Amino acid sequence: MFLPLEVVKPQPFGGRALHDAVQELLTEIRELYLADGIPWVVGYSGGKDSTITLQLVWMALAGLPAEQRTKPVHVISTDTLVENPVVAAWANRSLDAMRTAAAAQQLPIEPHRLTPALEDTFWVNLIGRGYAAPRPKFRWCTERLKIRPSNKFILDVASRYGQVILVLGIRKAESATRRRTMERHEKGRVRDRLSPHGTLPGSLVYSPVEAWTNDEVWMALMQYPNPWGHSNKDLLAMYRGASADSECPLVVDTSTPSCGDSRMGCWTCTMVEQDKSLRAMVTNDEELEWMRPLLALRDALDIEDDRHLRDFRRMNGRVQLHRDRLVHGPYTQAAREDWLRRLLKAQTGIRAHGPDYVRDITLITLDELHLIRRIWVFEKHEVEDSLPLIYQETTGEPFPGQPLDETITFNAAQSMIDTLRKVCGDDEEEFLRVRALLEVERRHNALTRRAGLFDALEKVLMKHSYKDEEDALAYARFRRGEDPNQAQEALF
Repeated sequence: MFLPLEVVKPQPFGGRALHDAVQELLTEIRELYLADGIPWVVGYSGGKDSTITLQLVWMALAGLPAEQRTKPVHVISTDTLVENPVVAAWANRSLDAMRTAAAAQQLPIEPHRLTPALEDTFWVNLIGRGYAAPRPKFRWCTERLKIRPSNKFILDVASRYGQVILVLGIRKAESATRRRTMERHEKGRVRDRLSPHGTLPGSLVYSPVEAWTNDEVWMALMQYPNPWGHSNKDLLAMYRGASADSECPLVVDTSTPSCGDSRMGCWTCTMVEQDKSLRAMVTNDEELEWMRPLLALRDALDIEDDRHLRDFRRMNGRVQLHRDRLVHGPYTQAAREDWLRRLLKAQTGIRAHGPDYVRDITLITLDELHLIRRIWVFEKHEVEDSLPLIYQETTGEPFPGQPLDETITFNAAQSMIDTLRKVCGDDEEEFLRVRALLEVERRHNALTRRAGLFDALEKVLMKHSYKDEEDALAYARFRRGEDPNQAQEALF
């Protein structure tokens, strides 16, 4: 006789009461904490898994005598600077609350908000350098935005103390891939419950809730009040307004599920067909209507074929053939300028018409704008220096940056650009070639030593040696041994 499915469904915590399961885990955490002098680093994203993990660590430390709380516990939260604004605000407020509560309760808990290096931010790479929106085969964002900031902090702690223990809210129930990864690392455990990290030397991983289910996580969050004063019921409400998916976790290696498998991550994420959490928030809550411009910009980035927005050459100026098509490279100047206009327009619109709590929202920082400007002028030879004008046109305010150094900057007055356009006519490649050559010559002319001038000029000439995309395609086919007659014409 078979029992109905609901009768044989596994009971929470293996049939143990919630209180007993939590107390056992608190005892385990205290034993591990007191076992050595190795500092802990707890990953916190503001979502349910990292919240319950940190909450358990907090409760365990609070149950120790003050004289035994000698080991620092660092709480790190990585803000990619393109996080869903609602989640980012939640995490930042939570870190502030932790700082205050830890001091009041005399706990050695130190919160840290980590951000990517300026040259690694999303907008510096997409708008500045022209990296195409991330895709599964070109996933340039996770390493720069998440892994590098957290790994740098972890390795710094490990180098100071010789070793570090990472406390992460990873669970086997997240996905089949996560389960396999965790089980593989379990085989190398050097101590009970501590697994060596696969890519971070001197790092051991402790995952206290690794066997918990989603329901068990929420059950614990609803039964035990948040010890740093942040409401778990509000956290549940945020999830309900977004989706049933898990949060974007702290990512310390490429095996950790990133925003591609989670909806409460970066609002710019193009690793999935649509951002379900952002769309759900906008749809379900009238107070979040102000995020519609973000959703529109994200959807504009996520188009199936963006070849018309990208250069037919790779970033290094070379052409590459894949089957019968050229592999397109970075966004063109026009496309990058358009992305900047859209972003600044969204930021300006939200500040002007959004609710009071987002009147000072920052979608792109001034530091990012300054670096993008320099990349456009000095690396891409876009001597028009169009960023200040775009900023003023979209925001209605003058660009707060200082003029670029006249000893370095090419005097790209609009009249000169217009003259160059007239001379080159409709030949866009000729215009780009001459503009770049003039800038290279001008920059080296301002230097005491002109070493590298000829190499720089040759690089420009090689990059702009094609009449157009068809010409470049013919040359690529010739190099592959195809269509020699057409390709020979392209060489001369």
